[in-house]
Amino acid sequence: MKVLNKKRGLVMGVANERSIAWGIARACHQAGAELAFTYQGEAFGKRVAPLAESVGSDILFDMDVTDKDSLDAVFTSLETCWPQIDFLIHAIAYSDKSELTGRILNASRENFRHSLEVSTYSFIDVARRIHPMMAARGGSLITLTYQGSNRVVPNYNVMGVAKAALEATTRYLANDLGPDKIRVNAISPGPMKTLAGAAIGGARKTYKYSERNAPLGSNATLEAIGGTAVHLISDAGAFTTGEVLHVDGGLHVLGMPQFNQLQTKV
Repeated sequence: MKVLNKKRGLVMGVANERSIAWGIARACHQAGAELAFTYQGEAFGKRVAPLAESVGSDILFDMDVTDKDSLDAVFTSLETCWPQIDFLIHAIAYSDKSELTGRILNASRENFRHSLEVSTYSFIDVARRIHPMMAARGGSLITLTYQGSNRVVPNYNVMGVAKAALEATTRYLANDLGPDKIRVNAISPGPMKTLAGAAIGGARKTYKYSERNAPLGSNATLEAIGGTAVHLISDAGAFTTGEVLHVDGGLHVLGMPQFNQLQTKV
């Protein structure tokens, strides 16, 4: 069923065909949505362009979320193309790879600030600009988080702090925008084999751990995450806002590893 027929959305954060943002974009396209994309820099633009073309989109913008002029220019152009828009996928985050190993005790002030600006504040900055384009008939804003926001995940470090702030931001935006029928939610997948995920120290071990211990015995697929996003954007998600929806095979409910994964004999 084309549950997103006649809906239009902006997707931020596609890096390649394995990106979570791409899984969501593909699912939205299959559900009938029209899409626009942002990317940062020529190198990513070359990767995104053929993917956008494959879902019938030629609306692409080079955007730097740390640059006010860049943001203003993109949303002015987007409003020219689409005076109204129905959803936003915010799937961008950043931290210096060298600080995604070891201890948060060694986090630098510069990277801490930059990580929260890109990973968290950008959601507010973009929401403020897209709000007028949704105010007439409502809409849906979706961001991506991870359980490192509320539990310690080795090497996740400042990104855990940024995701905790992003989840709080999701709740505050949900309250601010609710009167205009704009829902704001976060999706929390488990570890994924993506370009961003590979930057975290020990990523392979984390992926294997979650796969072996998740109640469903598997990490999430791009299709599952995309389906969750489609639900939130569609009329079926009309009364869901301020939530963090876990799509991680149930891993987030565990207090300890499964017995068959414990090494210590008892």
